[in-house]
Amino acid sequence: MKNSNTISAIILLAVMAGCGGSKQSADDIIIVDVTKSYPDKELILQDFMDVEYIPLETNDEFVTQGDVLAIGKEIMLVKNYRSDGDIFVFDRNGKGLGKFNRWGQGPEEYISTFINVMLDEENNEIFIQEILGNNKGRIMVYDLFGKFLRSISKREGMNYSELQNYDREHLIGRETTVQIDEKSTESQPYAIVSKKDGSMVKDIRIGIKQGINTRLIAGGGGMVVDLTANTSSIIPYHKSWILMELSSDTIFRLLPDYSITPFITRTPSVHSTNPELLLVPDIFTDRYYFLETFKKEVESVPGFFKRTKLAYDVQENTIYEYTVRNDDYSTHKMIDIPFIKKIYAIDNEIAFWQTIEAYQLVEAYKKGELKGRLKEIAAELDEEDNPVIMLMKHKK
Repeated sequence: MKNSNTISAIILLAVMAGCGGSKQSADDIIIVDVTKSYPDKELILQDFMDVEYIPLETNDEFVTQGDVLAIGKEIMLVKNYRSDGDIFVFDRNGKGLGKFNRWGQGPEEYISTFINVMLDEENNEIFIQEILGNNKGRIMVYDLFGKFLRSISKREGMNYSELQNYDREHLIGRETTVQIDEKSTESQPYAIVSKKDGSMVKDIRIGIKQGINTRLIAGGGGMVVDLTANTSSIIPYHKSWILMELSSDTIFRLLPDYSITPFITRTPSVHSTNPELLLVPDIFTDRYYFLETFKKEVESVPGFFKRTKLAYDVQENTIYEYTVRNDDYSTHKMIDIPFIKKIYAIDNEIAFWQTIEAYQLVEAYKKGELKGRLKEIAAELDEEDNPVIMLMKHKK
């Protein structure tokens, strides 16, 4: 039988009542006023993250646009931005190890526009989650060379979103339905899923006052924008996970024993803002917790929202609006964290990554703008080479 955990508003009120006063300690729940203007702060990336650059090997077999799917301690999976079904396997030094393509309609094949790929180095397996289609969103499992091992089915009428590695035997994700119920007082479950057969072994739920419609009609053509596609509801943080529900005023932390505890709360309530002013988590490091706020309203470019980027300083217990700059450029090039992709690995070594095109590095090198290891790599590059992958890792 599945287990179920639910955090209610009663627990949240008790925690907030225990905080007291305006100054909070590092152990208190963090309170963010989403309507407040915060002071600006400029951050240097290398001050709080370790940075690794990986030039991808370029030859006739390995030509890729460098869209990173997953990174382990020894293996990196990469695809092209276009949907062609190719998956490239590199080692952590960027040397090409292999490439496979199982695109097709057969029982051992995936449709090309898969939505998620997970690398399990401990078991030498790759999990590829399909979009909904003829195969109804299966999860296909292959070895590191593309040999089919098995497929995993989801529950009838449900689909998994944001699937990630949880541990050696399980994945973690959201179990979602097609319909959005604004009257619901219970969020859709966070699911701990068996890697063997796809069965749910743990059902974790967050109690909410009321749901919100996460879909927005944008543009004259009636384009539908789903806010969940612009946010992450499951974020690894060391040996725990950050859980976010758009209709909840609280961001929670999932601990290894499956218990969940309030971590960050916002004021005023999302239900008292019109249009809804949303607070969403982004990246969590030892020094800073990066968050964003944005309004649920139509923008001039549908699907893109004007976001306010916030950083909670763990040491100072203070919130800032921030910019991050890369010290490996003499120009201190700005890093735009909200548009940098995240890597979710079991050991949580890597917080996020960025692709740097070879021609951009060659140009910066010629202008004398690079330093250190990045300068050394750029000196050996040709403009037509594969991109360089920039990894931002938690400091050791």
